[in-house]
Amino acid sequence: MRAVIQRVSRASVAVNGGEPRAIGPGIVILLGVGEHDTLAIVPKLAEKCAQLRIFEDEDGKLNRSAAELGYSALVVSNFTLYGDTARGRRPSFIRAAKPPLSVEAYEAFLREMQRQGLKQVQHGEFGADMQVSLVNDGPVTIVIDTDDWAKH
Repeated sequence: MRAVIQRVSRASVAVNGGEPRAIGPGIVILLGVGEHDTLAIVPKLAEKCAQLRIFEDEDGKLNRSAAELGYSALVVSNFTLYGDTARGRRPSFIRAAKPPLSVEAYEAFLREMQRQGLKQVQHGEFGADMQVSLVNDGPVTIVIDTDDWAKH
């Protein structure tokens, strides 16, 4: 799985032109599921995202997490994180998981995020047309690819 985590002062997602689902301070997570991913990695990834120490402590060091501070998360499914641009100018998305795996992994991730002690977890809808707005605080942006975990 791939997650792009951004520290935000506020963010929202509008699904199919509907009312925005908004958060205040916290994290935005763009989540992609790869064709070889399994549901077994979901709890570890959710914990890693919620507990990632990307907020400043009283000394100005990145030493606090969204969960620790009682902040929120906004999660948006994003298969384009698996876009392969090695050839040509049109990305190939062949490595992105297809339903039902992609849907099951996204929904499992949302359930696990609910268990992480965050103030709230807002989210988009898998496969929907979404408009995401955010104010990146810092900016701080972290990319997690669970395939990298096997290399360490």
